[in-house]
Amino acid sequence: MLKRAGWDVHLTSEGRHGLSEIARYRPDVVILDLGLPDIPGLEVLKHLREWTDIPVLILSVLDRDTDKISALEAGADDFLAKPFSENELLARLRVLLRHQRRAERPPHVSFGDVRVDLAARQVTKGAKEVRLTETEFGLLSLLAVNQDRVLTQAEILRSLWGPKVGSHAQYLRVYINRLRQKLEDQPDRPKYLLTESGIGYRLSTHPIKNT
Repeated sequence: MLKRAGWDVHLTSEGRHGLSEIARYRPDVVILDLGLPDIPGLEVLKHLREWTDIPVLILSVLDRDTDKISALEAGADDFLAKPFSENELLARLRVLLRHQRRAERPPHVSFGDVRVDLAARQVTKGAKEVRLTETEFGLLSLLAVNQDRVLTQAEILRSLWGPKVGSHAQYLRVYINRLRQKLEDQPDRPKYLLTESGIGYRLSTHPIKNT
C-alpha cells in the first residue's frame, strides 16, 4: 500500500531490530504495531523517545480509550485502530509529516572516551563496553540528549520515576555517583557528569579542567 503511494519502506517484525533500523535509516515517520513478538510496542516507543522525536503512528487491533491514552502519553503522535482504509492511513501520515517536530537528535553522543549509543542502548569507554542498569542508562540518556543543559532535580526525578516520586534527591546522588564510578577517569573529580549546586545536574561536552 505504501509503496504504491510512492513511499520507500523498511520493514522489521521485531522491536529491538526496529530500533537499530530506525537509527540506521532515519526514516521520516515510523508506523509501530503494539503487538510485537520480542518486546511490547510501548517499550519500543519509550526507548525511541529517549533519543528521537521522529513522528510515530501506532497501529493496533486494540481500540480502547485506555490503550490510546497509554500510547499517546508514551510519546506516540497518532493512533489508528485496525481495520483501517488506505486513504485514512495515507492522510494521517501526511498530517504527521506536516507537523513534524524539532530537528532530530543524533543517536550517538560522545564525551571524553565514552560513547553512548542511544538506539542500541550501549555504552563504551575506550574499547570496553560499560554495563549499566536500566535506571543508570535512563539517567545517562536523559543527560546525553540534553547535553550542556542543566536539568533540575525535579525534572530528572519526574522523567525517571514519574510525577509521584516526590523530592527524593538522594536517589539522584546515588545514581550520579554510580555513573561517575563507571564513566569518569576520576570519579571524585568529575569532568563530564557535573553537579550544579542547589539546582541539578548536567552532562558537559566541554569538560572542566581539574587542578
